[in-house]
Amino acid sequence: MFELVLVAPEALVESVSEALMNELEALSVSVEDADADTDEERAIFGEPGLPAPRAGWQRSVLTALFEHEDTATEAATLLLAQEWAHDVHVQALREVQPQDWVRLTQSQFSPVEITSEFWIVPSWHEPPAQARRVIRLDPGLAFGTGTHPTTRMCLRWIARHASPQGWSRVLDYGCGSGILAIGAALHGGQCVDAVDIDPAAVEATRANAQANAVAVQAGLPELASGRYELVLANILATPLKLLAPLLAAHVAPGGHLVLAGILERQAQELQSAYAPWCALEVSEREEGWVLMTARFGEPT
Repeated sequence: MFELVLVAPEALVESVSEALMNELEALSVSVEDADADTDEERAIFGEPGLPAPRAGWQRSVLTALFEHEDTATEAATLLLAQEWAHDVHVQALREVQPQDWVRLTQSQFSPVEITSEFWIVPSWHEPPAQARRVIRLDPGLAFGTGTHPTTRMCLRWIARHASPQGWSRVLDYGCGSGILAIGAALHGGQCVDAVDIDPAAVEATRANAQANAVAVQAGLPELASGRYELVLANILATPLKLLAPLLAAHVAPGGHLVLAGILERQAQELQSAYAPWCALEVSEREEGWVLMTARFGEPT
C-alpha cells in the first residue's frame, strides 16, 4: 500500500477528495487540519444546535491510500495538471508499512477502573483480580467506552448509590453503546430502558447488553414511557437543556436524575433550565466536566 499526502486550501478540499475517490482510484481519503498543534489551529466542530466556527479548516492535509505506487504517482500527476488545482501541493508519497491493525487497536484500550471493584474490561483482557462487577465492552461505532470522564462519573454514581433492592425502573436517555444501562442493570436495575435517536446506537446497546448477560430494552426515544426511579442522560449541555421538560417528566417521585456531558462553565445554565422541576447540584468534577444530579420530591 502507498499513501499520497497532499495539502489543499479549504475551498479545494471537497473537489480534491472527489477527484481522488471517483476518478483516480484512491481506496480511501482522510482529511486533517494542516495547522493542528500550531497557533493557527482552529476548531470547526461545536455542540449540536450551535454554529461551527468554519465550514472547514483553512488548510487541510489529505491522505489518499492506493494499492500500487504507480497508481499513486499517476494520481498526483493528473491531479496537479488540472488548472483548478494550482493551490494543491504534494507533501509526500510513501509506502505504508504493514500493521497488525487489530492488535494496534486493542493495545490502545485497557481495563478502565470505575471503582476498586467495578471495571470496564475489553474482551481481549482478563478482569483485574479485585473486580467484583465487570462490563465487557469493546470499542465500536457508538459513543461510550468508559474512557471519557463523563461516562466514568455516571458509572461511579451508579456504583456508589446502588442499594440491595436496586431500582425498579431505569432510563438511559441517549444510550450510545448502552454502557450506563448495562452498569445500572449490573447494580440492581430491574427494568432498564435504553433509548437513542441513532439506530446504530440501539443495535450496539442490544449487542453489548447480550454480551454482558443483562436484560436491557433498547429502542428509539418513543420506547421511554412513564416514570423511572433513575433517569440517566450523558449527552451534551445544549440537548440536555432542550430536553429538560421531557427528562424531568420521566423521573418518578423520590427518583434520581443524573446528567453528564456538561462543562464546568455550563453548570449554572443547566441549573436554570431544570429549576422548574428540581434543584440540580454538581456531584463530581473531572477534567473540566461535571456530573449534575437531583433528587425529586418524595412520593406523598
